[in-house]
Amino acid sequence: MNGAIDVRALGKVAVLMGGRSAEREVSLMSGQGVLAALRRRGVDAHPFDPAERDLCELKRAGFARAFIALHGRWGEDGTVQGLLELLGIPYTGSGVQACAVAIDKTLTKRLWQAEGLPTPAWRRVASVAEAEAALEALGAPMIVKPAREGSTIGLTKVMARGQCADAYRLAARHDPEVLCEQFIAGPEVTCAVLGHGAAAQALPLIRIVAPGGQYDYHAKYFSDATRYLVPSGLPPEQEAAIQALVLRAYRALGCRGWARADVMIDEASGQPYLLELNTAPGMTSHSLVPMAAQAAGLDYDTLCLRLLADAALDLAPAQEP
Repeated sequence: MNGAIDVRALGKVAVLMGGRSAEREVSLMSGQGVLAALRRRGVDAHPFDPAERDLCELKRAGFARAFIALHGRWGEDGTVQGLLELLGIPYTGSGVQACAVAIDKTLTKRLWQAEGLPTPAWRRVASVAEAEAALEALGAPMIVKPAREGSTIGLTKVMARGQCADAYRLAARHDPEVLCEQFIAGPEVTCAVLGHGAAAQALPLIRIVAPGGQYDYHAKYFSDATRYLVPSGLPPEQEAAIQALVLRAYRALGCRGWARADVMIDEASGQPYLLELNTAPGMTSHSLVPMAAQAAGLDYDTLCLRLLADAALDLAPAQEP
């Protein structure tokens, strides 16, 4: 794959990192990793923080491509993608529509349900009373989280009615749309996908074993106690079935480039349930896509270069008359 990529043809590259979302800190770590990897491969890559510079400078500064290492809002929600479309600068990852849908967990669940894909039962709520009603309907434990955030920010595992008020208020501080979701007890796995359409490929599954079973923000990015098992240890036929499910979920949202889906496996039935799909996954030292790629024989630098080479636009730039 490396030999087929003409690094000079990639032009001047902006690595978008930082930004204004709640995941700014992680985005900076991802971006610095990507920047260093691309430079090691000879790419003319430069850091670009949209929180500090106007994105319209990208065109004026002669950037030919953008590697999106932004996470959360204003990064993987379709907004930056839309501006890059207007500027005519190809970018990594999914397009405007896929990003806008994937960042919204309720919209994603509706689409997956329409496609017959399994996802935990859920309710969208707008008050403490509605969260309490959701607990009655879904049962305990119940997950309460913002509908349009990532990295488990604002998430609470509710065990009893008395916890609903604090859980709702925490989630609502991050997003006025709050999602209550049935808790699935069992192994947690994640599956990364590279590519587009029929050519998209699922990478090996990673099974996540977090301290106390709580895979929160700290466990994701800073804890050395969290264990990541790859190979996952699942039976080969079960792993293949989950990979096939994630590919269907990826294609249903119209994703391209790359993404990572989080899946819970019901310990009683063995049924996998799709939780969410990240269209700009982390690229830090603790991140899972590089780990899965390594298991598939794709080192970090090669992964970054491949993602950059696949940068695209939803629509080709209009031709001058």
